[in-house]
Amino acid sequence: MSNSHIKDFTKGPITGQLISFAWPLLLSNILQVVYSMVDMIIVGKVMGTAGTAAVAVGGDVTNLLTFVGIGFASAGQVLIARLVGARQQERIGRFVGTMSGFLLVCALAISALGLIFQAPLLRVMNTPEAAYEGAQAYATICVMGLVFIYGYNVVSAILRGMGDSKHPLLFIGVAVVLNIFLDVLFVAVLHMGAGGAALATVISQAVSFLLCTAFLVKHRSSFSLQIKASDFWRWDGGMLADFVKLGAPMAIKFASVQVSKLFVNSWINSYGIAVAAFAGIANKLASVVNLFSNAMNTAGSTMVGQNLVAGEYRRVNKILLNLLVITLTLACIFSALIVAFPEQIFALFTDGADADVLSLARGYVPIAILMFVASSLRATMNALINGSGRAGVNFATAILDGIVLRIGLAVLFGLVLDMQYTGFWLGDALAGYTPFLVGIVFYLTGQWKKNPKQKA
Repeated sequence: MSNSHIKDFTKGPITGQLISFAWPLLLSNILQVVYSMVDMIIVGKVMGTAGTAAVAVGGDVTNLLTFVGIGFASAGQVLIARLVGARQQERIGRFVGTMSGFLLVCALAISALGLIFQAPLLRVMNTPEAAYEGAQAYATICVMGLVFIYGYNVVSAILRGMGDSKHPLLFIGVAVVLNIFLDVLFVAVLHMGAGGAALATVISQAVSFLLCTAFLVKHRSSFSLQIKASDFWRWDGGMLADFVKLGAPMAIKFASVQVSKLFVNSWINSYGIAVAAFAGIANKLASVVNLFSNAMNTAGSTMVGQNLVAGEYRRVNKILLNLLVITLTLACIFSALIVAFPEQIFALFTDGADADVLSLARGYVPIAILMFVASSLRATMNALINGSGRAGVNFATAILDGIVLRIGLAVLFGLVLDMQYTGFWLGDALAGYTPFLVGIVFYLTGQWKKNPKQKA
């Protein structure tokens, strides 16, 4: 391709392309984990268990409200990759304008709803009283900065859809460094509590978004972004229809998983502040492996999307095999670490003398291993499902994963079998295998080779 910033994944060595595209995504996602963990670590060290629980619960509320941005940005990345694979780069700019304008409106609307319904959400989640005020402050500030989270997801999706994973890494790196500095300043020095941690996060996200946007504007010609200001509010009907058709199931899938996790976490929180704090730390650890596998999923989705449009089915098979080997290797590494050092790992996030929290670590190890393996397996099948652009399969996965199995299994183990918080963790872990099982059926039936028409 003549445009230097656009990568063609329909030719060349697959393993090398996958690794080259994925490693910046891996580092970006590691930095994003660091980004979120810094809040919890610093607040936990300064404010103790109540502070840790406040950041955990406040973060759950914020994550719930990002479902539209993350789901639709993932859809945008796939559609851009398909345009690249179809050699229709001249249409990318028009699509970017439509996508960006639509998601800006969504971000503003969801921020308003988040502020209105924040208090009921915190109550529904059984937020411990000792952590309620901090959780409310954290969630309020993050919801007010939601537009920056959506914005960063959009510009990152544009770059990644065209095969550029290195520049998003640079910008998230800047945000992490800034976030650590501001966390220390606001929480440890100025004693602003959980709200200070949230403010540090929002400022860092805003800086990252603005830097990424400036880079994209400066290099728009090399990304084939033939775009006018009017494209951001005069949306292309056909492109918007394709975007919504694919993005809605992806957003629903993310939202349903988040809602079901809130359901699970609300019950877990009811078992006391020590369990709530431990659950927050456990969720952060799970996010480490999830973001590793999500990086592979992101890389795989772009590569699968390009190759499916180009009819390169053998290359798709090789991409999936490479993804499976890499993600299972990562799962084994993380499993070995959690088996060998459970107490030491959890002690990083709270006061080392907090025996109530650390006493739960050893019993959580089998749950962690189940979650790590599930994360690796679903990354491969999600790459196929997302890259194929099949909205129906995404929707089926969303309903089964987020609603039927996650809530159903959590209730079965936690309440019916009276395994209490361990049962809720077990149900959540087993539900994580749903995308893999759906993806296997999708693959074996050969439906992934039937290329859906794309107006974009």
